[in-house]
Amino acid sequence: MERPIALREWAVAVKALEQGSQVIVLRKGGISEETKEFKLESPEFYLFPSFEHQRPDLVKPEASEMVSLTQAEAAELSDRVRLSSYAKVVEDIEVTDVETLQQLDELHIWTEDYAEERLKWKRTKPLHVLILRVYKLEKPIEIPMRESYGGCKSWLWLEDAVPSSMSPVLDDDKFEHQANAVRNQIKIRVT
Repeated sequence: MERPIALREWAVAVKALEQGSQVIVLRKGGISEETKEFKLESPEFYLFPSFEHQRPDLVKPEASEMVSLTQAEAAELSDRVRLSSYAKVVEDIEVTDVETLQQLDELHIWTEDYAEERLKWKRTKPLHVLILRVYKLEKPIEIPMRESYGGCKSWLWLEDAVPSSMSPVLDDDKFEHQANAVRNQIKIRVT
């Protein structure tokens, strides 16, 4: 049996996805990526909350309190990680210009400056806007924080068994509404 895979993402973004307040993540790849760019390793994965690099000033004011909450959770867990969601990629949209990225500003938690910083890092590589259908695990699981899970990388092969019983965060209509909002904002810029 193949080991499960997880996408490492800021804990505050994982919370926003789990709450249904956004359906996208912005990916450029981690510093430790072998190919030095983001590559979709799997169309389905667990969301692995990361606490490194996230700061209240890099997210919009309405999300900044969540940063403190996730940092407190990290301190409580110390040598463990709590997995509580799973995602399926509905679409992987490549964005290469600031104007298109700005069209998505109201659809994610990051500040406009930080989103642009992500786009401009590794200038020759596109920013991947992943539209995700997110599922909450019926029972979150805590796994040991292993050395192999550390570092600035996007993908982690989990060494522990994880549950598979889950339900969608958003119903079909609400999810499609949000996904179409992303598509429509990008279409506005592309046409």
